[in-house]
Amino acid sequence: MKIATFNINNVRRRLPNLLSWLEEAEPDVVSLQELKSVDRDFPEAALRNAGYGAVWRGQKSWNGVAILARAAEPVMTRAALPGDANDLQSRYIEAAVGGVLIASLYLPNGNPQPGPKFDYKLAWFDRLIAHASELMAADVPVVLAGDFNVVPTDDDIYPTTSWSNDALLQPESRAAFRRLLDQGWTDALRAIHPTGPIYTFWHYQRNRWRRNAGLRIDHLLLSPRAAVRLNDAGVDREVRGREDASDHAPAWVILNDG
Repeated sequence: MKIATFNINNVRRRLPNLLSWLEEAEPDVVSLQELKSVDRDFPEAALRNAGYGAVWRGQKSWNGVAILARAAEPVMTRAALPGDANDLQSRYIEAAVGGVLIASLYLPNGNPQPGPKFDYKLAWFDRLIAHASELMAADVPVVLAGDFNVVPTDDDIYPTTSWSNDALLQPESRAAFRRLLDQGWTDALRAIHPTGPIYTFWHYQRNRWRRNAGLRIDHLLLSPRAAVRLNDAGVDREVRGREDASDHAPAWVILNDG
């Protein structure tokens, strides 16, 4: 089973890019973030014509998450992250596909920091950690896939100090990510590629793509029942270099049959 995560950065605008990549890469499951589309405008018909069933939770102008399944219908189990009934931002969706529970998540950016947006990021992270603990206790194959808006270590960013004050690199953000991993989740990309740069995001500004000035902020975390099936993982880096591309590239894992 090939499971991918892709911050599409506007699903309607990038639909040709998405459909082209789906045809080439043939992922079995795709976790999408930053749909930037209300529910009624989600391109369900085009994706179904491409062979993918979908569940989604949109939001006008920003946020929005979805899960696609090739030749299958994802069974949605959650449409929001538990822990705050007043949080109306569309940042989390969860579905069962082929015996694996998939979460598509778009963790808050948190900038500028310090401030309310950074506080919201850390509070959302706490809620994710609490829910992830429950998923871990269920002892089933789970993949937490998405844009975590965290650069885990200095090895996950190009050599620079220009991001030092960014919320993605703050000690509190990194500590929260580490607390999540410490529950027993496997960082699939680093499990397969333990050293060296492996980026998933290149900012549009300052020619960062051409300079390979990237960051690793898109992650696939595997529960133990999924981690024992890990066969391979990588990033479809070339997708970022295409015309009118998202500023992210798809990251993926391959799990052996259970």
